[in-house]
Amino acid sequence: MQQYELGKLLGQGTFAKVYHARNLKSGQSVAIKVIDKEKVLKVGMIDQIKREISVMRLVRHPNVVQLYEVMASKTKIYFVMEYVKGGELFTKVSKGKLKEDLARKYFQQLISAVDFCHSRGVYHRDLKPENLLLDENENLKVSDFGLSALAESKRQDGLLHTTCGTPAYVAPEVINRKGYDGAKADTWSCGVILFVLLAGYLPFHDSNLMEMYRKIGKAEFKCPNWFPPEVRRLMSKILDPNPSTRISIAKIKENSWFKKGLEAKSTKNEMETKELAPLDTDAVFALSDTDNAERKTGSLRPLNLNAFDIISLSAGFDLSGLFEETDCRKEARFTSKQPASTIISKLEDIAKRLKLKVKKKEEGLLKLEGSKEGRKGVLSIDAEIFEVTPSFHLVEMKKSSGDTLEYQKLWKQEMRPALKDVVWAWQGDKQHQQQS
Repeated sequence: MQQYELGKLLGQGTFAKVYHARNLKSGQSVAIKVIDKEKVLKVGMIDQIKREISVMRLVRHPNVVQLYEVMASKTKIYFVMEYVKGGELFTKVSKGKLKEDLARKYFQQLISAVDFCHSRGVYHRDLKPENLLLDENENLKVSDFGLSALAESKRQDGLLHTTCGTPAYVAPEVINRKGYDGAKADTWSCGVILFVLLAGYLPFHDSNLMEMYRKIGKAEFKCPNWFPPEVRRLMSKILDPNPSTRISIAKIKENSWFKKGLEAKSTKNEMETKELAPLDTDAVFALSDTDNAERKTGSLRPLNLNAFDIISLSAGFDLSGLFEETDCRKEARFTSKQPASTIISKLEDIAKRLKLKVKKKEEGLLKLEGSKEGRKGVLSIDAEIFEVTPSFHLVEMKKSSGDTLEYQKLWKQEMRPALKDVVWAWQGDKQHQQQS
């Protein structure tokens, strides 16, 4: 940190503080994000911080906040980033709607940045005006890649499965928790942002969260009368609740309204910055021997549950009815006061007794597979463990392949009764709902 002189505090979160700073050699203004390493390790956010580093090093674009370097001490991690002094776009929009030309300019820059991110296999997943900054020349910069996903985060079905983002900006398929295409979900969020820029308010808003989810699920919104017809048409194509028919970013870029006033310049070499040197992210965290041993043995850690997950997983906020005509869900959820290791051991014991193979696929996910072919292939059950607090977990069990009748029989007669030792309450049980 001898290279930089720290200045005033710009912002503060649970795990990090952001300061204005000056490079003592060049005199350049930068923003330095200081992350408390101990806090991050305690809540199991190592992978999220590593992902943010990887993403920001991949995405070098004029409309994305640039990461200059990453440094670390024993207790802190330092992100040295581009200083964007114009503040959040949110501040500008909170004063009212923008003029059409200015809104279009910001939307063009947003689409250019998001399109570039997608070309590098990066999906932002939390696009909203609070995460869009403005520089001194009124140019937009996408920031906060803490919830972003890389292409390798996709499961075998080619979809992302983490529910995250800000409810009002999130696509219906993300809320639905059935897996989603990251690019299509980001496109929806861009559409909500465009609406907000031109209208001065959200397309989907309700004091009742469930009612807002219902509106998002059905894409129930109304354009104000000052929206030009071409914007209305574009909006209906972006805010299409069906991701398979939703307009792509490539098609948005061909739209006549979008192309108005667009500067004809290539984005290929817009960043005349050298490639960042390879970075050992493990070294940044300087993992302890215990942490390394735990990683080498492949021990399974539960997924941290964010507020959005708690909302969408809780019995009182069961969202399936918004998207499914019939009750065809093949899943069950329970809460447990047992540690994750006890829940995992119990699941492994049950699998052994039922002659199911156990595969630890990724963080927080256990896959149980049958040993022989059933009527519709091999039966496969996913058990996903979420940490609400260190002493309280939520477990979701669902059939991922095979015959539904075979699954229901195995579940009702064998698995559910065998889990009673670790279950505090089953989600959906009347008795539990009364307690809640």
